[in-house]
Amino acid sequence: MKISRRNRREWRVIFWISLTSAAVSAYFGYAVAPADDPPVRGILQGILTSLLIATPIAFFEVRRARIDALGWMRRLPLAGYFFVKVLFYCIVIVAGLILSRLIMSIGTSRVIVFDPIFRNSLLFAFGMSVFGNLVVEMGRLLGFGTLKNLLVGRYARPRREQRAFLLIDMKDSTGLAERLGAIRFHELLNAFFRDIADAALECDAEIHKYVGDEAILTWPAGPALNEGDCLTCPFLARGFMVRNAARYRDRFGVVPEFRAALHFGEIVAGEIGDLRREIAFVGDTLNVTARLLDASKTLHRDVLVSAELLALIRLPADLKAEPLPTLSIRGRAAPLAIAALSLRGGQDQI
Repeated sequence: MKISRRNRREWRVIFWISLTSAAVSAYFGYAVAPADDPPVRGILQGILTSLLIATPIAFFEVRRARIDALGWMRRLPLAGYFFVKVLFYCIVIVAGLILSRLIMSIGTSRVIVFDPIFRNSLLFAFGMSVFGNLVVEMGRLLGFGTLKNLLVGRYARPRREQRAFLLIDMKDSTGLAERLGAIRFHELLNAFFRDIADAALECDAEIHKYVGDEAILTWPAGPALNEGDCLTCPFLARGFMVRNAARYRDRFGVVPEFRAALHFGEIVAGEIGDLRREIAFVGDTLNVTARLLDASKTLHRDVLVSAELLALIRLPADLKAEPLPTLSIRGRAAPLAIAALSLRGGQDQI
């Protein structure tokens, strides 16, 4: 069975969290081990404890959104959400510490006692869990790519980059909001963006931001761009919505549809803001992509792409590009050559 890129990425994240935690815990176990114990025992105790605590917590954090039975957590108020997480952490940490001691005492005359080492281990486990939780929540809030770039200062000074952009805009969002009401429309929008996020992960795209009912995805010049993943991305998103059509109809009475536009060019990327910082992309490329998205409405084509982007990459075999009349864009001297993208055989219909 083929494993999706999203699943591979999530399992890699769980693996690296578990490995890093095991290394740190091994040192902690060595440092706090009794003087009469061999050092290797403390190291093994630390690694075992980490596997029993860090791995289930990492699995819970990374895979929680994919487990339908835990969907109720997303609907909790913030205080309730954190209470449930803290309760889960407490149960896993205490159970992991006790279980690791039970396992390490097999074949010995040792008994489990709540000594200073146990208390220090408890504090250490809570500290590691809180730190990891903060990193995960910041990554979810800002995007893990953005968080990494902010931490390393990649865009502390503005820099020029060549990037492709994909704008995805829900059709008839105003009408849907009026029909469903604000709360249910927000739930629809959230489900819509989850399917787009799944497609983004499959195509190695960065989700730059959500603006109203629109998602902005981007790729730097590189392998993911050269292989045509950016052209495939809107059709993968539509494919996820097709597979989830029954769920959409049961919950909202409608399956969302969208328009999309793709373009490539130079932008300036840099940190912006004071009280709230983010990485902003500035330049004509995004403006042209937005105009291209507007044109998709008047041209009645769901996916438009600039000829400039098509000239740079190989068109995937399952896609076809239909050249359209050039598009005049205000502020741009030369008209923009464009094409409509579609799946061969019309397989993209809902």
